[in-house]
Amino acid sequence: MPRKSAIATEPRCARRAQGVADADPNIAPAELAAAPPQARPRIVIIGGGFGGIACAKALARAAADVTVIDRNNYHLFQPLLYQVATAALSPADIAEPIRKLLRRQRNAEVVMAEVTGIDTAARMVLTGDGARIPYDRLVIATGSVYNYFGHADWERHAPGLKTIDNARAIRTRVLMGFECAEREADPARREALMTSVIIGGGPTGVEMAGSIAELARHALARDFRHIDPREARVVLVEAGPRVLAAFPEALSAYALRRLEKLGVEVRTGEAGEEVTADGVRLPGGFLPANAIVWGAGIRASPAAQWLGVAPDRAGRIPVNARLEVAGHPGIYALGDTVAAPGPTGAPLPGLAQVAKQQGEHLGRELARELRGSGGAPAPFVFRNRGNAAIIGRHAAVFDFGKRRLKGTLAWLLWAVVHVYLLVAFEQRVLVSIQWLWRYVTYQRGARLITNRTDASE
Repeated sequence: MPRKSAIATEPRCARRAQGVADADPNIAPAELAAAPPQARPRIVIIGGGFGGIACAKALARAAADVTVIDRNNYHLFQPLLYQVATAALSPADIAEPIRKLLRRQRNAEVVMAEVTGIDTAARMVLTGDGARIPYDRLVIATGSVYNYFGHADWERHAPGLKTIDNARAIRTRVLMGFECAEREADPARREALMTSVIIGGGPTGVEMAGSIAELARHALARDFRHIDPREARVVLVEAGPRVLAAFPEALSAYALRRLEKLGVEVRTGEAGEEVTADGVRLPGGFLPANAIVWGAGIRASPAAQWLGVAPDRAGRIPVNARLEVAGHPGIYALGDTVAAPGPTGAPLPGLAQVAKQQGEHLGRELARELRGSGGAPAPFVFRNRGNAAIIGRHAAVFDFGKRRLKGTLAWLLWAVVHVYLLVAFEQRVLVSIQWLWRYVTYQRGARLITNRTDASE
């Protein structure tokens, strides 16, 4: 039989559109930089997250050509990614194509590419496919990744919640654990298959733990014949003295009580010493587990290395109050990848609302500058809309600074805010309908096992 030919699903992109040139070893960067300038300034935004999209939209009426570069073709609403991982929503419910978001913005274009560096001397953004994208002003909004504190090999067994692929892998592992337990005769092995460990007691860890517990105790409760999913074990591990350490102690204590009411085992003051395919080693011994989720800390993207600037301890780029990188005029950074000073002088937290406000502010200031309105760029001032975390059905906490909210009212407010923040109207409608259906029926509609290799590694 003739051998089947392989089909490439990720073709190498080569383009020579306006302002985008493929790398040519015979052309020096200085020659590219000396090319005739465009009539309009070129603003390049690296990253299609909250900050990048907000900045691009704020430049809609600016007299400039805006280019948004992202390695994915979609904008992802990360705060709800845990619901994809626990079968509550599908990826399409919280992701929207970037081109669709900017299709009515005539001065914007989208480039799907992996950025590998920045040539600050030639004012070029370098991509993995060899393209060199020129800029007059550059906005870096590349976000963050999870920090495994020197144990990069742990990521294979304990993925974090930053990408759709990770969320789907976690969902597969959790659901496959119950499927395998249904056929397992050994009680110890069955218990391990029905055990999930979440490392990190911040908002992501608390939300994941509560959602997995509700999945097992409600949605899956009557679906199996040889196991009782309500006996599933969910363990939340936090190295610090309490969960939700960034929240006031009263809200942290409330979250702990609600988690324990859901059946979640909360272990504070314990740090993971080793993560393997079979479980987690804690100070008290080895804990066998099937699904392990990492949420213990984040670090910034490698953007500081691209610029050759000294990052802070979390890898973030230091910026001034105008979000400009010191020593690099015309280069700005925002979101999780920067250490932007807050009202107290300490860096602002890595929250979606911070990145979005920074993007809107920077876009407006750049547009004003291009109009020649005069005056120095206004410094960024963060307006706290509240920090929230959901623990489970009818349970959430909201911290507004001077005011605090918990319980059912906080849960309803959390839902309204997250629906409002979704970028597309269709998503707001679909997510609202699915949440209402889940509330009435206790069911989850995205319980698909789509990649079994993730669960068998």
